[in-house]
Formats: sequence, C-alpha cells, structure tokens
Amino acid sequence: MEPIRRRRRPAVACTLCRKRKMRCNRGSPCSNCIRSRRGECVYENHHPAPPQPDLNYRRELAPRNLNEFQAASLPTPEDQSANASLPGKPAIFPNFSPTASTTPQSDLPELEALKNKVKLLEDQLSKSPAAPSRSQVSTPASNFETTSTQLGGTFHLHSQSQPGSLLALRDILEIIDRHTDEASDLIKEYQKCKSLGKRIKKLRAPEWPTLLTTHLVARVLSDSLVECYLGTIEKLYRILHIPTFKKRYNALWDSNNEPDREFLVHLRLVHALGATTYDENFSLRSSAIQWIYEAQTWISEPEFKSRLGIEFLQTNILLLLAREIVAVGGETLWIACGSLLRTAMSMGLHRDPTHLPQTPTFACEMRRRIWNTIIEMCLQSSMTSGGSPMISTEDFDTEPPGNFDDEQIMLENPTSRPDNVFTQTSTARAMRKTYPSRLKVSKLLNDLRQGDSYQETLRLDSELKVSYKEAIRTLQSSKKNGISPTQFELSAMDFIMRRYLGALHFPFFGISLTEPSYAFSRKMAVETAFRLWSIARRTANDNTEFARFVVCSSGFFRTSAWLASVILLLDLRNQVQEDDTFSSAPIHADVFNMMEDSKPWTLQCIEAGETNIKGHLITSLVSAQIKGIMSRVPKEELAQAMIHAGEEAAREALVVFESLAAQLEPDGGEFQTLSDPVDFGEDWNLMLTDGFLNGGAADPMTWIF
Repeated sequence: MEPIRRRRRPAVACTLCRKRKMRCNRGSPCSNCIRSRRGECVYENHHPAPPQPDLNYRRELAPRNLNEFQAASLPTPEDQSANASLPGKPAIFPNFSPTASTTPQSDLPELEALKNKVKLLEDQLSKSPAAPSRSQVSTPASNFETTSTQLGGTFHLHSQSQPGSLLALRDILEIIDRHTDEASDLIKEYQKCKSLGKRIKKLRAPEWPTLLTTHLVARVLSDSLVECYLGTIEKLYRILHIPTFKKRYNALWDSNNEPDREFLVHLRLVHALGATTYDENFSLRSSAIQWIYEAQTWISEPEFKSRLGIEFLQTNILLLLAREIVAVGGETLWIACGSLLRTAMSMGLHRDPTHLPQTPTFACEMRRRIWNTIIEMCLQSSMTSGGSPMISTEDFDTEPPGNFDDEQIMLENPTSRPDNVFTQTSTARAMRKTYPSRLKVSKLLNDLRQGDSYQETLRLDSELKVSYKEAIRTLQSSKKNGISPTQFELSAMDFIMRRYLGALHFPFFGISLTEPSYAFSRKMAVETAFRLWSIARRTANDNTEFARFVVCSSGFFRTSAWLASVILLLDLRNQVQEDDTFSSAPIHADVFNMMEDSKPWTLQCIEAGETNIKGHLITSLVSAQIKGIMSRVPKEELAQAMIHAGEEAAREALVVFESLAAQLEPDGGEFQTLSDPVDFGEDWNLMLTDGFLNGGAADPMTWIF
C-alpha cells in the first residue's frame, strides 16, 4: 500500500471551500459558509511532527533533584512575551537553526515559542544555585532515620538534639542487638513477660458493657477510699463541693431507697481514684477497673442532652482522671480532654459568671472551679501526649475561683478571703497564677514554625520561675495563719512546676553534652531531674502519700519520675565516660545512690500492678553499663554484663507477673502463657511514654515530661 500523500503547502481554505473548489476569503466563518448557512467553518492544518531531541540533551535538560525541578518551573505566557529572545544561550536542539530551517512557514510561530521555552528554562537553571551535597535547611523528612533492634523492633529516629528519643539510648539497644537473637535468654524472658502482661490486662478487664450496679463496698473501706481521694486528687483539682458530696454520701448509707445513679457513678469514680493511695501495692486495682468500666458504660448511654449540667461535667472529669491514673483504655487523655473542653464551652463555662443575670455565689464558684480544672487537665494532657493544648488565654474570660472554703459559698453574698488566708481553693488558685507561663511553654514546644529558639527558651525559663516564686510565696504566707497546705499539696505543686521547667531544657540536654553554649540547659535539666526524683522518692512520714501516689498511679506523675531518673543516669554515664582518672569511686554520690535506688523503684511499680517492664529493663541496662564503664571492663565483658542485668530484670518482673496472673485466674486455676509471637515494637513506650523511644512520633514534643 502506498503511503498517504501529504501536502507540501499548508491548506489555507476551509474544508467546505476546498471540497467545492471555491475561492475562500479565509474568514471565520468564510463568506461561502455564511451564504450556505453552514453551522461551522472548519480549517484543517496537519502539522508535521517536531523533530525529537537527542537523548543526551534530554538528560542535560532534566532537573537533577527536586529543588532544581521546583526552581525550573515552566514559563507563563507573560514570561514568553517578556523573554522573546534570550541572548548568550546556545540552542539545545542543534538541528533547529533559524537560518537553515526547512520548516513550513505556518509552524514557525509554534517552533519559536518552543525554543523560547527551552531558552528560558536553561536561563533559570543557570541562575539557580548549585545544589549542595547536603541540605542546609532541615526538612521533616531529613530529620528522621529508621533503625531496628531485637528488643525494640523498628523505630523512626529523630536526628535533631532530642535526648529523650531512642538516640540517647540507641548504643545500649545496639549492644544488646549484636549479642542476642530470638533464642537468647533475654529475648525469651522478655517474651514471657510481654505475654503475661497481656494476659493480666485481659483478666482484669470486665466484660463490656459493664452495667452499673447498686452494690457498695463495706462502709469502713468506702470511708477510707473517700478520705484518700479528698486528701489527694481533690486537693489539686477542685471538682466536687465537699459538704454536698458528704451529705449525699451519708444519706446513701442511711437510706434504703434506690440511690441516685449519677451520684453512684461519682462515688464509684471517687473510690477508684482513692484506691491508688489506699495501700502501697494498689491491691484494689481490679476493683477500680471494674468501677471505671461501670461509669464508662453509664456515661455512654444516649441521654446526653438531659444530663448536660455541672454534675455531668464533674462525672466526665472524674472519669478521665480515673482512666489515666488507673490506666484504663487506650485513648489518650488529650483526645478526651478536647471533647470535655468543647462540652464546657457549649455550656458557657468559658465566660465568667458575672455575665449571667442574678447567679448565686454557689453556682458562680462551682462554674469557675470546674472550668479551672478543665483547662488545667487540657494543659496537663498536652504535656503528657505531646499535643497542642488547643486553647489560649484569649479564648476565655472566666476568673480564677475565689478564695473561699466550701462552706462559705453556701452562704448568701460571702466575701472572698485575702490570699494570705489558706482555704480549700488556695492551691488551685496558686496553680492558676502560673497557668499563662506554663501554657506558653506548651505552645513553644508545639510551635511548628518556631524552630529551636533557644533565646525564647531562656526567656520562658525566667518567666516560669517568677510565676512559680509568686505562687509559692502566696502559699508560704498562708502558713503563718494556722491553717496551711498539706505536704501532698506542696509536693504535687513543686513536682508539676518542675515538670514544665524541665520541659524547656530537656530538649537541649543531648546537645549540651558536647556544646558548651548549652551548659545552662544541662545544669537546669540535671537539677530539675534530681529535684523531681527526690520529690517522688521522698520516704519521710510527711510525704508518704505523694510517694505512694507516684508509684501506684499511671501517666503524668510516674512517667515524669521515671524519665527524671533516666536523665540523671544519662548524665552520670556521660561523666563516667569523660572521667580520665583511674578511681572507681562514684563521681557524685547522690546520683550514684539514685541509680542504685531506681531499679528497686521500677520493680515496685510493677508490684503495684504495672504490666510494662520496659522502664525496669532500661533502668537495669543503663545502670549495668555505668558500672561496667566505671570498672573499665573490656567491651565484650561490658556487653555480657548488660545482657546479664537485662535477664535478671526480666526474671524479677516475670516472678511478679506470674504471681499476679495466678491470683487473677478464675477458680484459682493456673495461668496460661500466650503462645503467639510477640511484636517487640508494640507498646514499646517505656512505662507509658509514647514519645520516648519512637523518637518523633509525637514531634515536636518528642522529649518532654
């Protein structure tokens, strides 16, 4: 078949005129199409295919990386007209010479536009700076690397100076990884602990839904649990009106009538929270979980609108605190606090009660107390989870609670007492004075655009200290008037404030070990960590409640105490590694004593019901490494000593887990170890901290207490 004969000259007449062989005036439409009343006048023009450039030139033209590609964006029509000719640039297609072109005349404008595009692209590429071998500006993608270990599984590591990420402990896990495999005793013991931990959790959890029952514990036990709650949680977070609660509580025991279900839920949650400090080992943990499940089932009923009121908010607050402190449910407190905050705002608690007409003092003060507790929980959950607090001081105008005792607000038109008179709300008021500066700390740690602003860190350090001194001065002045805050209140407030102070400096701890310009942050990080640990471990008679609360509770307080111990261990390890003397004596006796005390403390947490052994394991490994470095043992002996310490820690935890599982098995039966293989990366949060070993999963607050 002969190829189709192509015209050498471009067709200038429309299709109709060419068919009829008529002269076309080349209009749009032409005169002939108008006379024939044809709907459309079509011009056909078959352009020859443009010559293909050489492949080598294509490679030269192609951008070498993403930055060059973004810089070499295609020109716009305005660019084409403004850059009709770009002198000094060789043509990229050598066969396209304007003087020796055989291209048809009608294709010249399109070819010229194509050449202009190519020249403009070349010009932009030549003016763009050469791509450096390594990016000068960090991007989120370039700040992460991935590593895998036998114990920890796969981690995405943040490469910035985040001392709390796996980078600070990676050398330990790498040593373990090189000297162990799946058949090693350490890995097998860890598997058993993980399996038993899952089994214990399953045995503790009741069936869902768990209907609310009217059964009450013995009166003596109930009274003790209520007093434990009122002496701890209620001191920090003003939730209940104590006289009203006690009145309804006594009526519950004195009456044979059906108890009010909402108050019964309150009592269940008060019992659960009080059980954390009832004894040293949290023996009522299973009962506390049962009570929390009952409250969660009741609050999940679809009767939301009819319950909307102060009591409903009180129930929600108690439930969220109980879930975090007793470690029930997988949802973080931060997520639930967001819903609670919006519920309170929908009820108008973010506006001061003075905007409400003729509101009694009791109602005004209860609204202020509840709102104060909610924003405190939102901020606390932000620091725990590494999420934004999602609130600012401009979002509300509700004043702090008045300096009233609970009995006072039941009177008509009571007068708030001066700050130097201690009341049942004095501690909450003192914490509220520090709220703006603590909120700024959380916002700084979550500001994606802020970057590592060390000057802002130092400024907030000063601001936080000033607000803390003012709050402490207020509480100290109230001591002179007879009634004073309890030791639990003072310890808890000191602990919370130092947590925020540490959050400012802990991110710079890693780099401070090598950069003298960050020496202040290292000093503050170590001092703050030591103070946190001292408060949590103080065993004097006046501080037993807080020390017990830290051991038996989960989340905010215990995590902070454990992470403080790790900071101190890392600092001690760094000092030992830098020591060039031949003395094996401890460098700092206080810190060395802390190291000796940290392992029994983590085991005590497991005995109190914790099913996660990572904190105990890591503490044992770091302590063994420090002792080996101080003794100057060879690397192989050091690795074996660390593995032996890990095996011993796992066996200690396994003994506790076996005892707990045997107690929880129905009918006193023997426990059964799960046979499923364990995912070592699962739940590797080192005693309830999601941001410690996953290095960046909660970025930018990877390392914050």
